[in-house]
Amino acid sequence: MTGRSSSRKRIHLAAHFPGVNNTTVWADPRSRSQIEFSSFEHLARTAERGLFDFFFLAEGLRLREHKGRIHDLDVVGRPESLTVLNALAGVTDRLGLAATVNATFNEPCELARRLATLDHLSGGRAAWNVVTSSDAFTGENFRRGGYLDRADRYTRAAEFVATAWELWDSWTPDGVSRPFAHRGRHFDIAGEFGVPRSPQGHPVVIQAGDSEEGREFAAATADVIFTRHGTLEAGRAFYADVKKRLEKYGRTPDDLKIMPGVTVVLGDTAAEAQERAAGIRRQQVSPQNALLTLEQIWGVDLSSYDPDGPLPEIDPVPESAITQGRTRRGDTVAIAEKWRALSKEKGLSIRQTVIEAGGRQSFIGTPEAVAAELETFVRRDAADGFILVPHLTPGGLDEFVDRVVPLLQERGAFRTAYEGATLRSHLGLSEQVWKG
Repeated sequence: MTGRSSSRKRIHLAAHFPGVNNTTVWADPRSRSQIEFSSFEHLARTAERGLFDFFFLAEGLRLREHKGRIHDLDVVGRPESLTVLNALAGVTDRLGLAATVNATFNEPCELARRLATLDHLSGGRAAWNVVTSSDAFTGENFRRGGYLDRADRYTRAAEFVATAWELWDSWTPDGVSRPFAHRGRHFDIAGEFGVPRSPQGHPVVIQAGDSEEGREFAAATADVIFTRHGTLEAGRAFYADVKKRLEKYGRTPDDLKIMPGVTVVLGDTAAEAQERAAGIRRQQVSPQNALLTLEQIWGVDLSSYDPDGPLPEIDPVPESAITQGRTRRGDTVAIAEKWRALSKEKGLSIRQTVIEAGGRQSFIGTPEAVAAELETFVRRDAADGFILVPHLTPGGLDEFVDRVVPLLQERGAFRTAYEGATLRSHLGLSEQVWKG
């Protein structure tokens, strides 16, 4: 173990509350409610005990459906993010509080007010993860159901963020309110903003997206980008690509933190960690989940197939609507061919193929090995930090905080105390200058 060095690049850490994804294991007896406040409080308190930068909540605007029915293998129902975070502001002191809120189905004045309120209540710890949607299925829950063309979603989001900045800047730092007026393609509003300038001025903006449009939007607008790149090489390529885009917007590499979502499995030995990881993957991919995943690829009902039998010989149905409310998986025909080749090469059943092809935990090993690997990713510019996505609610972060965080601190790669009060200070971002 190395001693602390002030010249080391520090790691940023955040915690994602487990929810609607194939990572969370709801069948585990240690899993608790996804809606009771005690679950959110436990994970947030654990993250703050671990000196994490922020606590991150996803968003669900409509329940997912599969074959015309509510998809009951995912969690059914999630509370509204900002409401939960306002409550968490009262039971935490320094932890940043990040809400995912859709820029397609909200309005700037109302959302800017809610975010500024959270920033005030928390003493400057608010963050907004900006997401977009071109999904007409989700849009049916809203007045403008499905109207927004996919090509327009980022242009609306960019104008939305810019408008929110104008609203926040309509109050001077010394507490004087001035009228605002915005005239643009998507918004035409004028009036007076009802919330004084909050501690951070502008809450931290997070963006999640790996597309070309998403990368450019993050380079122009975001303070943090939430991404997913599993290997060191892929991470370094993404990191270099996004950071080089910043200059044209008058920004420096330090103005944007790149934080991939990751999973961690620990063991006292490398073999034990691998065994635990394999067991978690089997929990994540039950026989029922294996068939459901395959149906999403093939686009047809496969309920008559045996999950422990071979893959179907029928061809997939491209652009199938068998699943609604979930991000499409891309070229399903190509994915099916890849899975068939994998199944044939290794003699795998349906369930075994889904487990094998469905990805791996990001970091598997002893606490010492995981701490070293996390530091390597940051030191070699594959990331500025990580958003941990535990597989259990709400105790899935406990072991990492107890066993890995102290080792990162000993290596001088992670803080030993919060050095500021705001989320911007945790992230090493400059304070937002008033642009009145």
